[in-house]
Amino acid sequence: MDLTQSGVRKLQPEGATVPMGAFSHGILVPLPGADLLFVTGQLALDKDRNVVGPNDPEIQSEVVFGNIARILQEAGLGFEHVVKAQLFLTDMKHLPHIARVRDKYFATSRPVSTLLEVSRLVREGCCIEVEVVAIRLHS
Repeated sequence: MDLTQSGVRKLQPEGATVPMGAFSHGILVPLPGADLLFVTGQLALDKDRNVVGPNDPEIQSEVVFGNIARILQEAGLGFEHVVKAQLFLTDMKHLPHIARVRDKYFATSRPVSTLLEVSRLVREGCCIEVEVVAIRLHS
């Protein structure tokens, strides 16, 4: 299938970090009966690719979930549409700080989730990365 002719939208919200490689922040895929959104892993970076709150899991969590919110909004979706989340932490001891922020955003959607501790992330000073999948069913 040729994605350029299928109605697939590549999302790059205004004010978002310019991707570090050949990828999109989100890809919205129209399907019969639903729209599926894949959001690439988000780091705590500002629009100039500077790390926000180096090694501070709570500040970084707010930035990461704020980035995800902008991508969801660009697709006409919200956190209530998120069905899967993958969280990557550089240290499991950060979980209580991250969970406070995560639970605020996922209070109603309660998506399935995978949580992994990794040795490092792509940018020094980043301690959390989150990617999500969201779906909007057509009436």
